[in-house]
Amino acid sequence: MGGEVFQAQVLKNFFDAVTGTDRNLTRITMCVVTLAKLRLEPPDKLSSLLEQIRKSKQQKELSVDILDYMCDSAIDLEMNVVQTAYGVKEIKEIVEDFRGISLDSL
Repeated sequence: MGGEVFQAQVLKNFFDAVTGTDRNLTRITMCVVTLAKLRLEPPDKLSSLLEQIRKSKQQKELSVDILDYMCDSAIDLEMNVVQTAYGVKEIKEIVEDFRGISLDSL
């Protein structure tokens, strides 16, 4: 599960870079390469992704293949892992926090 949390964090950084004001292609490239290595992609897949990044740089537009790869990677992750990476607490954890507060202490 640890690797999946890192994958979710890399995906978060990727989408933050793509949707943010600073669309730095170097940062986007690092996210794609890091995710591919975390997912233990074969070398030919990694070289294909890097080729798409090169084309994106030339055309000044992010390749749909890169977006598809990142979206497919996001879909493959479990929801609990994604919630952990994004800092979302489970409802059960929040309930336990409230149960620990005594009404007498208020």
